[in-house]
Amino acid sequence: MVNQVTLNVQGMSCGHCVSSVENSVGKLDGVNEVKVHLESGKVDVSFEEDKVSLDVIKETIDDQGYDVV
Repeated sequence: MVNQVTLNVQGMSCGHCVSSVENSVGKLDGVNEVKVHLESGKVDVSFEEDKVSLDVIKETIDDQGYDVV
């Protein structure tokens, strides 16, 4: 089953931040699409919950140095 979530992420301020989050989350098995909205501090993620959990996605963003709130 495909899930679509929007996460609030703090600490993103530039194009590098966008690339960092989109690339790291996008590499996870089961993630179909990642879109960072820098201005609003939101990240849209489409993923297959039987392959990857929301917690793993959040941890991956945290590992890049940003805070999921």
